[in-house]
Formats: sequence, C-alpha cells, structure tokens
Amino acid sequence: MRCAIIGFALGVVFLQIQPALPASWMLSCLLVLATALFIVAGIVGRRHVTLSAKFLAGAIFGFAWAGLFAQYYLRQELPPQWEGRDITLIGTVDSLPSHFERGVGFTFAVEQVLARDGETPVVPERVSLAWYRPGTHTTAAPDDMDETNLSLLQAGSRWRLTVRLKRPHGNANPHLFDYEAWLLERNLRATGYVRSDRKQQLKNQMLAAFVASPRNLIEAARGNLRDRILHALPDHRYAGVLVALVIGDQRAIDQSDWEVFNRTGVSHLVAISGLHITMIAALFAAVMGGLWRRSFFTDARLPLLLPAQKVAALSGALAAFVYVLLAGFGVPAQRTLYMLLVVALALWSGRIISISHVLCVALALVLLIDPWAVLWPGFWLSFFAVGVILYTGLGRMQAGAAEQASRAGNWLRGVKAAGMTQYAVTIGLLPLTVLLFGRISLIGPLANAVAIPVIGLAVTPLALAACVLPAPLSNWLLIAAHALVEQLAGVLAWMSSMPFAVWQAAVPSPWTIAIALLATLWILAPRGWPLRWLALCGWLPLLVDSGSRPGAGEMWVTALDVGQGMAVLVETPERRLLYDTGPGYGGKSDAGNRVIVPYLRARGIDALDALIVSHADIDHSGGALSVMAGIEVATVYSSLAAAHPIAVTAADHRRCREGQTWQWGDTRFEMLYPRPEHYAAQPAKKISKPNAVSCTIKITHGDHVVLLPGDIEAPQERELIASHAGQLKATVLLAPHHGSGTSSTAAFLSEVDPQIALFQVGYRNRFRHPKLQVLERYRDLGIKILRNDEDGAILLKFDTDVSAATYREQHRRYWYGR
Repeated sequence: MRCAIIGFALGVVFLQIQPALPASWMLSCLLVLATALFIVAGIVGRRHVTLSAKFLAGAIFGFAWAGLFAQYYLRQELPPQWEGRDITLIGTVDSLPSHFERGVGFTFAVEQVLARDGETPVVPERVSLAWYRPGTHTTAAPDDMDETNLSLLQAGSRWRLTVRLKRPHGNANPHLFDYEAWLLERNLRATGYVRSDRKQQLKNQMLAAFVASPRNLIEAARGNLRDRILHALPDHRYAGVLVALVIGDQRAIDQSDWEVFNRTGVSHLVAISGLHITMIAALFAAVMGGLWRRSFFTDARLPLLLPAQKVAALSGALAAFVYVLLAGFGVPAQRTLYMLLVVALALWSGRIISISHVLCVALALVLLIDPWAVLWPGFWLSFFAVGVILYTGLGRMQAGAAEQASRAGNWLRGVKAAGMTQYAVTIGLLPLTVLLFGRISLIGPLANAVAIPVIGLAVTPLALAACVLPAPLSNWLLIAAHALVEQLAGVLAWMSSMPFAVWQAAVPSPWTIAIALLATLWILAPRGWPLRWLALCGWLPLLVDSGSRPGAGEMWVTALDVGQGMAVLVETPERRLLYDTGPGYGGKSDAGNRVIVPYLRARGIDALDALIVSHADIDHSGGALSVMAGIEVATVYSSLAAAHPIAVTAADHRRCREGQTWQWGDTRFEMLYPRPEHYAAQPAKKISKPNAVSCTIKITHGDHVVLLPGDIEAPQERELIASHAGQLKATVLLAPHHGSGTSSTAAFLSEVDPQIALFQVGYRNRFRHPKLQVLERYRDLGIKILRNDEDGAILLKFDTDVSAATYREQHRRYWYGR
C-alpha cells in the first residue's frame, strides 16, 4: 500500500506541472488502467513485480485523479464578454471577511444571477470580492460602502450586490506566489469588487442576517472567536498572533513581525501547526480518558462498557477535527488530523500500525481531497519533517527503559531526544528550505528552543481556554497570553537583528538540490554508516550556488510583472540596475515587498548598484522604500524633489539630468532627459506633472540599445527627437506611459525604430492601457509586442543577438488558460 501511495503522490505532482489537461475521456481510461494494474498486482505472486505494478498503478491513478479534479473545478468560467460589466448577484458570504485598510474582502457563494438588459450573465458558483470604503477605490463612487454595511457583512449573511468581475489573473514572475493556482484550489473562478448602487435600480442590500449551512456555521464560529479576541485586545500589536493560533487566520499579523518570525525560523509556530493540534488532542484524550476511568465519579462502571483507551482516542480525534475545522483546514493541520484519525481507528480495531503507514495514509487523504496541495511549501515541509524523523529513527520508543530510570533520567532523556529531533529536522530540511525560500535561519534552532515551550505550553492553551471561558476571565487570559507573546517577540527581534541570523541564498538548480538531498540522507544515516563526514561535500554546490548571472559579454533585461506599473531589472556580469519599482497596492503592500525584493532574493541578488525612480507617480515609485529597506542600494537617481521620502532615505541620491553617463564593462548608460530647466519650471517642493520630468535612459550594449523613457508624453517625445536626432534608434523600447493615447507618437516610433516593444500594464487596468490605436501603430511598423499582462515577466538576453523569453510561455500551466 505504501508503494502505491508514493506512486499516487508522484502522479499528482506530474499532473500539476502540465501545460494543458488531457481530455476527460483519456483521464477516465487511465483510471480503468490503474484499476487493472491493481488487480494484476494482487494476482501476481512475485514481490518485486507486485511492488512495481502497485507503484505504477498508483502513479497513473494519481495523474488521472488530479486531472479529473481539475476538470471539475475548471468547468466554470466567467465568459470574457462579461468581464468589467455590472452584474447583480444574490448569494451568501461564505468565508471569514478579511478587513484591510481600504475595505473588506470576502468570498461570495452565488445563489442567483439577475438578468440585465434581457441577458442573464454566466457567473461561477463562488467568486472573490472586495468592497471598498468611500474614496479608496478609483473606480468606485464616493458612497460605495458605509460603515453600517461594513458591520453587517458577516460570514453566512445573504446579500444582493452589484459587482464587476474578471477572470482569474495574477502577476506571473519566477519563484513567486502563483495567485491563479491559489484561486483554482479554492474554486474561485472570478474576482471583482462591489459597485456603487447610487445609480442602480436594485440597491446593495442584506437580505438575511444568517443562512444556516455547515460551512456558514463554521465560518461564523471562526468570526465570533476572532471578534472576541480582537475586542478583548484593542490596539494590541500581537492580537493577530493569538487569532492565528486559535483560528488559523494570519492576515492581522504585521508584515514587519512576519519578517522577524521568518528570519528566526518560528513562523510555523505562529499558526495552527501539527504541534498545536497534537497537543489539543492529547489534552482532550487525557481528560476524557481519566474521567471515563472514574466513570465521571459515579458508580456507572463505564470502562466495563467501553475501554478508556478507546474513549480517549475518540475524544482526541474529535477534538482535533473540530480544531482543524476552525483552523481553516490547512495542509499541516490536515496531515496531523489524518494521522490522528488513522491511529484512533487502528486502536479501535485492535490493530498495530507502523508510523510509516500512518504517514502514507495521511498523504493519500490530503491529495485525494486537495491535489493542489503539492504546489505549496507547507505540504513539502510538513511531510518531509515527519519523514526525516522516521528516517533517523527518532520516533521509535524504547519500551521499558523509561520505567526503570529515575525522573531526572527521564527528563534528561526527553531533553536529549528533543534536541536530537530538532537537529535532525533542521539538517534534513535544509536543502528543501533553500529551494522553497532561498534562505536558512541560522538562529532558528535556538529561537525554536525558546519559542516552542512558550507558544506550545503557555500561549496557545491560554488563548484556547479564553475562547470557552466567560468574561472577564477570558479577557485576563488573553491579556496574559498577549504579554507572553510580546516578551517572546522582543527576544526574537533581538535574535533576528544578529548579523549571522540568516543565510541568504539563490534558489538552487535541480541538480544542486538532488546532490544536497543525497548528502543529507548520508549525513543522517544510522551510526556506523561509513564516511558520514564526507557527505558534507555534497552541500558545497548548494552553499556556493550564487544563482544565474549574465555571462561575459552579456546583458539581461527583465521586465517584471508588477501589475499596472513599471519595474525593469538591468544586469551585466558584475552590476545591476533597477528602473522603477512598481505600484503601491494599498496599506503596507507594494510591488517592492511583494514582487521585486522576493524576486531579487530568489536570484541571490542582495544589492543594487543603481536604482532609478523615473518620477513620483505611485505606479513607478510605490515600491521604492520597500526595495531600499530590503536590498542594499548604492545610488538612487530620480526626478523627485529633495524633500521626497525616497530622496531622503537614499544613501546617495542624484537628480536625473541630461548628460549623466557611466560605463559598466561593455554596457554604457546615458541619461537623455530631463534637463535642469525642466525642474526649474516646476514648484520647488512638489512636481505638478511628474510625467513631464520622467527620467529617460539609453542603455547601449554592443550593437544593441534599450530605451527606457518612463511616462513621457508627446511633448517630451518631440523634445527628445529635437535634442537627440539620430541618437534614439533602439533595439528595445519600453513603451512610454504604458501605451497611453498621449504617447508613442508616430514620429517618435519612427525615430526610435525598435524591434521589440515592452508594455508594462496590469490586466484589465482602469486606464485601459495600452490603447488600441497605439497598439495598431506599433503593429503597422512591424514591432514585436510583449506585454506583462499577457506574458508575465519578460526576460531579454543581449549578446551578439537578442533573445526574448516570457514566463507564461516557459512556465506554462493548465490553469493559466492562455
């Protein structure tokens, strides 16, 4: 069975890397074939043939199962013709609403779609919506949402809403989060926002305060627990941590705190992990087992009716099930729940089952319910950690030894076993951690040694007890739990600030990971295994892998997919320049901390030689402060005023001006615009029209030229033609102002005469960039068009020739629907 389950898991993984799904009839045939192989495996008597047949049958079944699962989820699609149009829906809020600075986000289960202009739109069963506060969304009217609606929007409530939807779409960049896969896993086949009802005949209105269903009951219970914690701890910084420990909702934790938790390697504790679930199950099992043995202090003699061990196992499993439901059913929580359920069933049936069998059954159940679990780091870290413990033999108990030892001996043995477990897990997960996150927390073992007892034995029990006890006792317990978290966070922040706290690395190549994994197995092999110290050499490629870099004589240009904004990375063999930093997304989220810094770190880039912020518009400068906070930046060029926060923060700020030049190897950089008089025409403290002073830079590499003009418009294009006639011809042009109707004039395109044009635009952006007439202008000149909204991140490599590669083409997946 274990062999078949491992094959099943590999089959699921193989399906999730496919660029397109096989037809349903083909997947059904594969299921039949897998069944036939299982029958053959049961008939054939030879062990190696049986194992091979089971493995192959499992792999085929896993591939077909995941494919049919995906076909079922993908059957619903929002037709393209209904994107961006007003649609009136009736349905229920079927998730815990997520409050953010500009409004609230939630998922909406559609019950009815109302006809509009004689047509009834086709809408998926579940959609993801945002409802913005007044004045916070540029496409919304001022009366979009009042605070009354905000307070009434609760899980389980039924509403009539007018919305605008679009098909699932997310930024597509190497090594970063795949939002479209996340939406598919949750069966959210459209996203959008609630429209103003000021001009609508049917107003946005709550139709029922609560609609009973199992899902709504669970989400409402989670919401009540969250509200109880937040109301008891108003304006307390770490209230979000307690919410995460009780119901698994981590959205209220500040980004700066997440950085500390990640750097110290304790982020797995700031959630409902397997450790917490096991602890709750053990607590309930112990309490119920003890009460049952004593017949609840009556003369009922309950153990004669049912053994106390079975009651304890059932109680622990049920407690774990309820806790996992409240936790949101994450992969680590699922894995622990299924393992506990399998152990409980084995105990009830009187069977002895090995831990490896329990782990494999849990693996099969996770992937049967959620085949997309293999796409997320939590799945691999969760199962690999248990696998490492099994491999090193630390999970085995030496029966009888503990009974003969003293209490002190038992305590020392427990401490030693815990230390060895932490050592094995840390070493065993090192290659996987580098692959998934590009860094290792060196301070992690020490931080976990401090945090695990505090979180597991004190904070979590206090928080959970507070949820079932009445006020004011519950408030006192929550205040005590928060005080412990606050003190722990101070210690973790001190550890995080140490210069050796984290080792940053580039995401390694597959062969590097394969060698490191083999070396890790060798290092953790049983005692007596020959030359275990020699296995450390297998880690050397992992430790020295600095990521991909341009070769001698090369230049790379990467147009990152940041939505409606610009961010272009220019690399030579030794140096790197970033042109613009993308938009701000709202609150503390921006393209810098969401896209650019994670991408640079995944590439092993920890410093920029130059950063150019072309002008002050938020879609160009929104991520600059985050970039400077996360990556060392030597020099910042911009058209910003000296008092601007970006200019003040920069270690070396220089105003862009025509005539600035520098040389990096074979690559020459030349600033073409603006001239000093352009700044003189603007107010001293504020640029009245930032587009008019966009930093325009020309990059020359051999026979090739890249022109990055920011958001210049027709007047600035005419100035460039007049002042640099005959010097603007380029191989690649970053389309001015995202392809707006006020730029990319025919004269300018004729003067530049590019082979390739890059359009950095967001999917269905509100400006409708690029304009259709502008695109036609490029096409009429035979210019190759590459767009971030359609192609994802775009990589151009310059040597003697120019090669272009797009992320969505190189990393094709069936859920992209392109």
